[in-house]
Amino acid sequence: MDQEYERRLLRQINHQNLPSKACLTKSLGAACSPVSVKSGDRFIPTRAGSNWSISFHYANENCRSPSQNYKAKDAGSDTGKDAVAYAALLRNELLGAGIDSVPDPHGDDRRHAVLTQDSRGLFRYTVHTKRVPFDSDNEVSPYSLSPLSNKSHKLLRSPRKPARKISKIPFKVLDAPELQDDFYLNLVDWSAGNLLSVGLGACVYLWSACTSQVTRLCDLSVDGDSVTSVCWNERVKTPGGGGLNSHKLESALAWNGEQLSSGSRDRVILQRDVRTPPSAERRLQGHRQEVCGLKWSPDHQHLASGGNDNKLLVWNSSSLLPVQQYSDHLAAVKAIAWSPHQHGLLASGGGTADRCLRFWNTLTGQALQSTDTGSQVCNLAWSKHANELVSTHGYSQNQILVWKYPSLTQVAKLTGHSYRVLYLAVSPDGEAIVTGAGDETLRFWNVFSKTRCTKVQLKRQQA
Repeated sequence: MDQEYERRLLRQINHQNLPSKACLTKSLGAACSPVSVKSGDRFIPTRAGSNWSISFHYANENCRSPSQNYKAKDAGSDTGKDAVAYAALLRNELLGAGIDSVPDPHGDDRRHAVLTQDSRGLFRYTVHTKRVPFDSDNEVSPYSLSPLSNKSHKLLRSPRKPARKISKIPFKVLDAPELQDDFYLNLVDWSAGNLLSVGLGACVYLWSACTSQVTRLCDLSVDGDSVTSVCWNERVKTPGGGGLNSHKLESALAWNGEQLSSGSRDRVILQRDVRTPPSAERRLQGHRQEVCGLKWSPDHQHLASGGNDNKLLVWNSSSLLPVQQYSDHLAAVKAIAWSPHQHGLLASGGGTADRCLRFWNTLTGQALQSTDTGSQVCNLAWSKHANELVSTHGYSQNQILVWKYPSLTQVAKLTGHSYRVLYLAVSPDGEAIVTGAGDETLRFWNVFSKTRCTKVQLKRQQA
């Protein structure tokens, strides 16, 4: 064998056995450039492990600073919406995604998510079909000089929803001296007659949202007692006729027509018909510790109860034993709310050791979703007009959060209370809420809108 040829052959073999250099790239992160495999004088690129959709997304993400990424993902800002529209446009032209409307980041429909992974390959074979006759309403003219596809034109012409803006400043603040900082009490409620009831120390006060007049309803100091819970009967629009009920021992109250359910530290739930003698009361036993949350379903058929034993129980109107029991929470369950939009949907929140919002389908007994809020969940309330809910929190952030369901995206975060936000009530028109805390203040916020409900109802009627 020729010695020169032998040296060239050995040099080539040694070169191929050297470890390949690490792929260094700043713009694509984990997505490296194609690896080159040298075989003699041939260059063969290998793209087997490439995912072009993910690489394209990472390139856009890593080219910006963290603050810019945060702004781009803010669905409430115009910059964020422009970024979503631009990403959808690029996916149409480069990947053939077929997106014809700007996705709503807070929307419930996830079929048009812009930045989700695409399982299809970048290059694929398609069968060309016969061209559909030109339609001026749905298709771009064949004589158009625009390089964009029909879907991209529809995307650019699609109407943009105005940004949802929720004021982060309360529109009214009231002093509430002696408002107790006790997680197990329920001292604020808002009636259908626009009267706000508040338990302060041994007294119950009424505040009119129409006239701002304050009235003292009762004083229990003579008996040495204090108010632990207040609750309006939805069927009564005035404070007379037993519409408001306050109890000394019961920490949770819930009306169901003329029946009043109450839970207390003795672990028992009592059901009384206010038209009959007290001896006719029913006793529901299922909790092993104090009952701190009670809510009747909108159809008045089921009662949900939460206790300090970390249990969430569901009762029907006839049984003395719970028909369902949920044990996923790791702390006391005070926050309970039935959805007015979906039959059988129940939301609950756990205390400091749990911090989670959980959703349940009481028709099937299945757990649906959960999310960690980062702090103690004190109260929950659904919007009457949209598929949203508001939660108030304690340790350690003392915030108020507005959530979109079922995406569980945060629509707004409100702060202002310096103590745990232990009390929550919704106005009769469903637009405003009032929150109370141990800082002895009541704060009023505009968080929901009735216009959203009108649009949804019109769409349902048209369908």
